[in-house]
Amino acid sequence: MSRAGTLLSLARPHGAVIATAESCTGGLIAGAITEVAGASDIFDRGFVTYSNAAKVAMLGVSEATLATHGAVSEAVAREMAEGALARSGATLTVAVTGIAGPGGSEHKPEGRVCFGLARKGAPTRVETVDYGARGRSAVREATVEHALDLLIGALGG
Repeated sequence: MSRAGTLLSLARPHGAVIATAESCTGGLIAGAITEVAGASDIFDRGFVTYSNAAKVAMLGVSEATLATHGAVSEAVAREMAEGALARSGATLTVAVTGIAGPGGSEHKPEGRVCFGLARKGAPTRVETVDYGARGRSAVREATVEHALDLLIGALGG
């Protein structure tokens, strides 16, 4: 069974409803979830917030947080996940913001992705994964897989 299929089978009995907030993946996480028949039982919506302006307008990310930490930061991933939770019918959200490549800097290298996981009634979790300069497609694919794993883990899988 695919990761998204596993997610669906775990979310249904919990009554979980999922939303995504995506930057560097551009909707690929939502696409992976909705690839599975029956996803409408557990998936509410996906926010594709590629620009900083979209993060602010659609998810309520603070301009001060963006200015202080930059878009690729755990602080922004937290605000994205919490914003998706507040602006949807979801009970569980995952957010991703990163540098898929090419490019990056000494402080924020190519392949760095920050994740946020928000759930009603629980503290928001954030983490950073450095995938390295393995190429844009590979970083985005790994990010989708990890985001699905975070959702699965939150549901006890």
